[in-house]
Amino acid sequence: MSPEPLQTLYWEDDSLFLLDQRLLPGEIRYLQCCTVADVVTAIKEMVVRGAPAIGISAAFGVVLAAKAAGTAGSGLSGLQEAITALRSARPTAVNLDWALRRMERRLEHAAGGTCEEVVDALAEEAQAILDEDILTNRKIGAHGAALIPDGASILTHCNAGALATAGYGTALGVIRAAVAQGKQLHIYVDETRPLLQGARLTALELLREEIPATLVTDSCAGYLISAGKVSLVIVGADRIAANGDTANKIGTYTLAVLAQRHEIPFYIAAPCSTIDLSLEDGRGIVIEERDPAEVTMFNGQKIAPAGIDALNPAFDVTPAELISAIITERGLLQRPDRAGLKNLLTKGER
Repeated sequence: MSPEPLQTLYWEDDSLFLLDQRLLPGEIRYLQCCTVADVVTAIKEMVVRGAPAIGISAAFGVVLAAKAAGTAGSGLSGLQEAITALRSARPTAVNLDWALRRMERRLEHAAGGTCEEVVDALAEEAQAILDEDILTNRKIGAHGAALIPDGASILTHCNAGALATAGYGTALGVIRAAVAQGKQLHIYVDETRPLLQGARLTALELLREEIPATLVTDSCAGYLISAGKVSLVIVGADRIAANGDTANKIGTYTLAVLAQRHEIPFYIAAPCSTIDLSLEDGRGIVIEERDPAEVTMFNGQKIAPAGIDALNPAFDVTPAELISAIITERGLLQRPDRAGLKNLLTKGER
């Protein structure tokens, strides 16, 4: 029997424990976060990554900030400063802001209680966000599995699995659900430069669960698709604008163009919390620029000549017209558009 998926994060003994994904696949080690500053640093330095996991971590960061304020006897008046720091830790993934807005609403409702009561209320909300994420991912998997034919060869990019969420995963959740139905699949895993989330994380998840997979370089995708070796592409998302334009790990747009050129489906799997109706289209999505050293160095070693400039955007935006369907916990949206996304979100309000 294959092992359970790795646990991305958990709350224990008034601390947040994060699986340090920078060390994978070589070492499994959990980093204990005792302060909100610890959580901010962990998010910025990609100890934890993946839009849902970032949001959950930030929610527990608010709990840590509230506990510290109560212990110091300073009340909760300075809590907004901690929330602002968390919100700015990484700019592209909307789940971060979504989770923090939930925490702010809970804080509002708890106002007037003692510091201890407020901390308990915030901890309850953060745990609810974590628990709901796992259920959400399983629903995404169930809806998405219907799109996966038996015998499919699937190309995926970056990591949208258990390690990017509280468990199970979005894009990999769809694959897990299809495998659980007895479908025979083969997964091609893009390495995902420059931090190799595909090679280090997605490959690890699939290997642990004995799902047949082959690791390929990012530049191999065109060859694979043009040679007819790929049935469909499925990836996660960090932010979906009101018209369906979608931000995901750099290199995703390239795969969408290739998929359209060769007439194979290109799917996005993401929770509804990733949809941002405040942005008209993808032009409004802030693209995080990371340290150029991630491109010129690897594992502490220089891989480029000293003095060369490097560009390191962490994400790109795939236009809605290139997306065959968005798979969410509330169902499938074929050929996403403004009206369809709005209807999806309205479903959850009924």
